[in-house]
Amino acid sequence: MTERADAARNRAAVLTAAEALFQREDLEHVSLARIAQAAGVGKATVMRRFGDLPGLVEALIAPRVTALQNRVRSGEPPLGPGGDAGVRLHAYLDVLFDFVLDNRTLIRALEHYGPHAYYANPASQFWIDELTDRIHAARPSVDAGYLAHAVFTALRTDVIDYLRRHQHMDTERIRAGVHALADPPDLRPGLHP
Repeated sequence: MTERADAARNRAAVLTAAEALFQREDLEHVSLARIAQAAGVGKATVMRRFGDLPGLVEALIAPRVTALQNRVRSGEPPLGPGGDAGVRLHAYLDVLFDFVLDNRTLIRALEHYGPHAYYANPASQFWIDELTDRIHAARPSVDAGYLAHAVFTALRTDVIDYLRRHQHMDTERIRAGVHALADPPDLRPGLHP
């Protein structure tokens, strides 16, 4: 079914207004009513189209998620299928880290609006499952499921923002830490070089 022209315009206006507000405002001040006002539509229009604020955030980030998932599923190695397991793991960590930095305000909004939204949404499940598979391929002896969740937690925007603002860590130091967490040197007793 084809979307009516006025509905398409309203949808685009809502998405544009929401993106702008999330970029400028504290999350506590972004509401469906403020987004509707900025878009020049009624709040009921926004609710009918997106349901709630997390639904609107997911609609904003969905095209970016889909594009990255397509690169992971069918792109060139090492991000796409094939190649050395360790190289594939680190390529994936880099692209996830960059994705978080590029979309931090929207991801932060998802973190803010639901207690488990960061982990439970379909995109996060894809990222975690892929991370689990890549960790397992690179390090078959570790608990890849646990480690994937630990690494994914280190990629939370609130964690990254805290480290940057309050611990004065630069982005590349944090990136290196995420890589080390996913693939640390083996430091078990008796195995030191």
